[in-house]
Amino acid sequence: MVFAGACSSDPNTPNKNTDLIDAKVDSLMSLMTLEEKIGQMNQYSGFMDFTGPRPKEGQQAKKLEHLKKGWVGSMLNVHGVENVMAVQKIAVEESRLGIPLIMGFDVIHGYKTISPIPLAETASWNLEAIQKSAEMAAEEASAAGIHWTFAPMVDISRDARWGRVMEGAGEDPYLGSLVAKARVKGFQGDDLSAPNTLAATAKHFAGYGFAESGKDYNTVDIGTSTLHNMVNPPFKAAVEADVKTFMNAFNVLNGIPATGNKYLQRDLLKNQWDFKGFVVSDWDSVGEMIAHGFAKDGRAAAKYAVSAGSDMDMESYHYIEQLASLVEDGEVSEDLINDAVKRILKVKFELGLFDNPYQYCDEKREKEVIGQQKFHDQVFDLAKQSIVLLKNENNLLPLKKSGQKIALIGELAADKTSPLGNWIIAAEDNSAVSVLEGLEKYDATNEITFENGVKLVTSQPTFAQELKINNTDSAGIAEAVASAKNADVVVMVLGEHGRQSGEGRSRTSLDLPGLQQQMLEAVYEVNPNIVLVLNNGRPLTINWADKHIPAIVEAWQLGSQAGNAIASVLYGDYNPSGKLPMSFPKNVGQIPLYYNYKSTGRPAPKGENEVFWSTYIDSSNDPLYPFGYGLSYTNFDYKNLTIDNRYKEEGKVLVSVEVQNTGKREGIETAQLYLQDEYASVTRPVRELKGFKQVELAPGEIKTIEFELTNAELGFYDNDGEWLVESGSFHIYLGGDSTSQLKQSFQITVK
Repeated sequence: MVFAGACSSDPNTPNKNTDLIDAKVDSLMSLMTLEEKIGQMNQYSGFMDFTGPRPKEGQQAKKLEHLKKGWVGSMLNVHGVENVMAVQKIAVEESRLGIPLIMGFDVIHGYKTISPIPLAETASWNLEAIQKSAEMAAEEASAAGIHWTFAPMVDISRDARWGRVMEGAGEDPYLGSLVAKARVKGFQGDDLSAPNTLAATAKHFAGYGFAESGKDYNTVDIGTSTLHNMVNPPFKAAVEADVKTFMNAFNVLNGIPATGNKYLQRDLLKNQWDFKGFVVSDWDSVGEMIAHGFAKDGRAAAKYAVSAGSDMDMESYHYIEQLASLVEDGEVSEDLINDAVKRILKVKFELGLFDNPYQYCDEKREKEVIGQQKFHDQVFDLAKQSIVLLKNENNLLPLKKSGQKIALIGELAADKTSPLGNWIIAAEDNSAVSVLEGLEKYDATNEITFENGVKLVTSQPTFAQELKINNTDSAGIAEAVASAKNADVVVMVLGEHGRQSGEGRSRTSLDLPGLQQQMLEAVYEVNPNIVLVLNNGRPLTINWADKHIPAIVEAWQLGSQAGNAIASVLYGDYNPSGKLPMSFPKNVGQIPLYYNYKSTGRPAPKGENEVFWSTYIDSSNDPLYPFGYGLSYTNFDYKNLTIDNRYKEEGKVLVSVEVQNTGKREGIETAQLYLQDEYASVTRPVRELKGFKQVELAPGEIKTIEFELTNAELGFYDNDGEWLVESGSFHIYLGGDSTSQLKQSFQITVK
């Protein structure tokens, strides 16, 4: 080992000076061979038990040899202090220069202690709580030796068929941008070299959430206006939050695979946005350019990817196998290699890995930190805030705490793994608090009977296995019906299994899976007094339930404390405050469905029996539940919307509104401001979220909420990606969701 301590500073005072880090990087690179540089651009997944015997032949032995030569810059899927320490020692103590590895892992919504899925977290609209969730995940994961997370996913998506909507912040770029910043700040903290932080990754750049037909990995074909105004804002926000890495996407965009897309990665991200970190490919996305029909072979794929600005190759092997000869043959400039390696090494320095490659490897800290009660308390708090009340006729909720016979029905009600959701690869199965457990241990004296009802899945799947849904065996429905007959209230927990959404989990139907709808209707026939609790990772089509079931609670997949959070809301100790981050469609035929659509030349039906307008002949255009929607156990009224137009003098427009709690319970309301630019050089949506504030109100209490609109809210991107603010007329809509009708207008003149 030559370098591991050669330029390090005092580990107790990590160096934050960019110029000094750059000098250290340059000093190290002057010692490196071309092969060692390319090695830093090579990432392997965990391929052996590093604490056991080392392989002597085969692919694993080859990878191990690369590790010892310094031809590996990063490992993913190696976690736990013992494992990380073992593999880091090989890199640091057996390679020539001793350059430490950066250990990556998919810490998506928690490590061992699991927070609500990101879509559910976004339903809280509480940016501070979302940031704390990422902080918690970073503290736990870093205690297990991890340096780097492949999160947050900031893809905007309008298509609930796409399973990865569970991993993002929904359909809106404004909300998505704020969530992106919160999660980046939560993961990375104020000092990346502190051992309780993780380098974050903004993914997937770009357009992945717009895959045609909601089919994962599919083609993306969108216009530049959509790219700049809908897709890119959360990514740009992540850059502004100093995110350290980007991950490119599997899809093609404008016919070019994102991994080989120079405009996206080099021109826009690195040059125009001045991104200083590095770009990692998605799993084998370099190699997949061959399947796309873009690259002839692995050599061409490596050339296209590195030229486009993809700095690190995740598990395709084409960089390590092809780049050296490409440079030697003059097909790839070594300057491109140097740029990539500088970016990678700089992040390693910022993480403090050169000061102490083992600072994340503290077994005592690992035992003390992981699973702390404070993490479960935080998860419980955020889970409550993530629940959205969709319907509550006749105030069926909250439940009484005594004197009721409650029939709890549904296999998901007793499931302790499904509530964790997807992307829980370090969590323990059966570790969530189930709804059954949450209700049984709650401070209430009701009589609760439980029935599994119809089976949802035929087996518990692993992360990579295809889910087998029960579509034939109706056993259990009769028992559910019998239980419901004798109950005062029926609580039915239905929805998707936790592994029915996520990567590779696209669906063509968004109905309740399997035979759950049949069971719901059978129970309704004998007892309509039903509270439907939905567990799901995406919007579902629940038209029948909306028409018939008096109370519907969107409880998502809420993580380790799911059952306790749901019980707290059902019994009313927490007044639900969540708001939908995605529109719920009436049927799949409406998809893609989103609130910030653009008006057409024939925007609305005009009179009866006329069909030549932008609508359907068998369904209305509006969603079942709109973006931003969510009820409470109390009611809120908006009035006295006023505008103070100071744009000419001060470059801002001040907006205020009074919000009153007109009900009988204290509650939290999220006031949402939507803007419509009436005329523009590029057509604008009918309305766009441009501000929101949460306010807690006692019964009868009135508070005035104020917003400030500046050029950042009043403008848009043109088709070249340039920000424009134009003179014109604007409409303001303010209320509790994206359909609010309280309206005022103003004009601005831009000099």
